[in-house]
Amino acid sequence: MDLNWLRDFECLARTSSFTRAANERNITQSAFSRRIKALENWVGLPLINRATYPVQLTEAGQQFLPIAQASISQLSEARQSIRDADRGDSRFVRISALHTISVNYLAPRIEILQQLLPDLRTRVVSDSLSTCCELLIEGAVDIMLCYYHHAVSPMIDETAFERKDLVVDRLIPVAATGPAQTGGWNLSNRNGPPIPYLAYERSSFLGMVVENTVDRKPTNTSTIYVDGLVEAIKRRLLSGSGFAWMPETAIAPELAEGAVVPVGNSEWNAELTISAFRNPKMDDETARELWCQL
Repeated sequence: MDLNWLRDFECLARTSSFTRAANERNITQSAFSRRIKALENWVGLPLINRATYPVQLTEAGQQFLPIAQASISQLSEARQSIRDADRGDSRFVRISALHTISVNYLAPRIEILQQLLPDLRTRVVSDSLSTCCELLIEGAVDIMLCYYHHAVSPMIDETAFERKDLVVDRLIPVAATGPAQTGGWNLSNRNGPPIPYLAYERSSFLGMVVENTVDRKPTNTSTIYVDGLVEAIKRRLLSGSGFAWMPETAIAPELAEGAVVPVGNSEWNAELTISAFRNPKMDDETARELWCQL
């Protein structure tokens, strides 16, 4: 059981629309549908009548809805109670962040910030965009870090939450130097054998960015591997398996060392912004100091 399944189900019951619910939950409709199906498999009965428009709950769904709502409420209250007990001189500033931002931007940045704020203690939750957004909206974290892109941006009410843009990152198509040079890999070249492509899961944030920008151009590529994690794709990339679009922050050392090279010019790049969100009404002094220093 995944708590996100219950939240998805509650959202679908409220909106009566897979499209609207998926948008509200910040995931693709196909991924949202899979999670609803997974919940139905767990329950053992259909919860949604898909033959009607708008969609309606089945009898089992109507019985299960109050249970799901109560479970979400009780777990949220329990989490808040545990958080409150953690307050004090040693309180941790809680941050949610996408996996790759946590590894390649936030971790080294916190190393620097702890020199400026010696009493700083942080607890980082690295997860998907939808989970990071939920944690912020529900007050389970003080600050959220995510990518912001004009085509695929988190659905955060910016009248309720403050946003700070931290740094511009780029998605760059790169490959290990040896295979790229030996194979003459170039995305602008339509001739020759297809270039092996290491792709992001389309339901992931970077997968949606690639799909909505550079991936729409015709290429001579062949997808050989799909994963939702940048670090997993990076490992395959460095072994010479193929090319991938990588955030520049995640591949900067390898680019500088010449271990990887771009396989396309700047027209194949996509710009991203690493942004931070917080509730401006946060009352924790350490969290406010960290926000100012980010």
